[in-house]
Amino acid sequence: MTATADFEVRRHDSFGLRLQHLLHGNPVLGPLAVLIVAIVAFSIVNARFFSAANLSLVLLQVTVIATLALGQTLIILTAGIDLSAGAIAVFSSILMAIFATDAGVPAPLALLLGFACGTAMGAVNGLLVTRIKLPPFIVTLGTLTIFFSLNAVVSNSETIRGADMPALMTWTGQAIPIGSFRLSYGSIIMLLLFGFFAYALSSTAWGKHVYATGDDVEAARLAGIRTGRVLFSVYTTAGLLYAVAGWILIGRLASASPNVGTEYNLDSITAVVLGGTSLFGGRGGVIGTLIGALIVGVFRNGLQLAGVEVVWQGFAIGLLVLIAVSLDQWIRKVRS
Repeated sequence: MTATADFEVRRHDSFGLRLQHLLHGNPVLGPLAVLIVAIVAFSIVNARFFSAANLSLVLLQVTVIATLALGQTLIILTAGIDLSAGAIAVFSSILMAIFATDAGVPAPLALLLGFACGTAMGAVNGLLVTRIKLPPFIVTLGTLTIFFSLNAVVSNSETIRGADMPALMTWTGQAIPIGSFRLSYGSIIMLLLFGFFAYALSSTAWGKHVYATGDDVEAARLAGIRTGRVLFSVYTTAGLLYAVAGWILIGRLASASPNVGTEYNLDSITAVVLGGTSLFGGRGGVIGTLIGALIVGVFRNGLQLAGVEVVWQGFAIGLLVLIAVSLDQWIRKVRS
């Protein structure tokens, strides 16, 4: 090998190592670059993409998934997984609607009861993971089926129309006009939740314990962290967030339907993975998840405007997930 070729190889290796360190320390940079490139590309393909009306639609479409992905992020940061996220959200929305209609409970109380039920479902997952020591994948796979089955039984597989519910139940679907852009109250709630948990994870002892538990649960335990309590709190909090997503879902659909949400579980995981959070735990954050959810929405909307068939839209999202996981594996090598 010539001296020039050897120099080029060393320079390439040095650049790759610097890039690994940069992405490891700033997981949000990769997803942000993908989002910007996608927005620019789709705007060139179709000028309608960057219109205020279309961007409003993209944000509206990703609001429910982003809220679910927020709860999913907390769990994946601890090296867990939650396959029941969509089931909890849909079941919570049905319970809220039934409380407010058939049971005649005042709307604010019906909402709180729905939140409490979602939190309880998350707590069930947490207890099975921490007390019975079952793997999160098995636990949430089981509760996924249980909650969807209970949902069908309680609702009789019938949709509850928005016209039959108090206005508070569908309030999240209303929007504030900002010029030609429309920002729904559900999207505002979602953004506020992301801001709160971004602060909680970065600036509180609880957030540091979440990262420590996901990075190495045994080392965290030896350091005095009550890892069982951390895991239980994460699953319980996620259940509450899923219930909030259920309320937003009612506003999005202007109804409470038991027949939606079958794809929500995978979509929420997709958003987390695309956002740079490691499936092995201990690395990532909620801002990346928000960007990941926007990437999914931008790709689906942009490909639709470009005239790409739905099946190929799914192909593109799946390919992005594989690339994101491969990138995560490459970035993790910086630690070895």
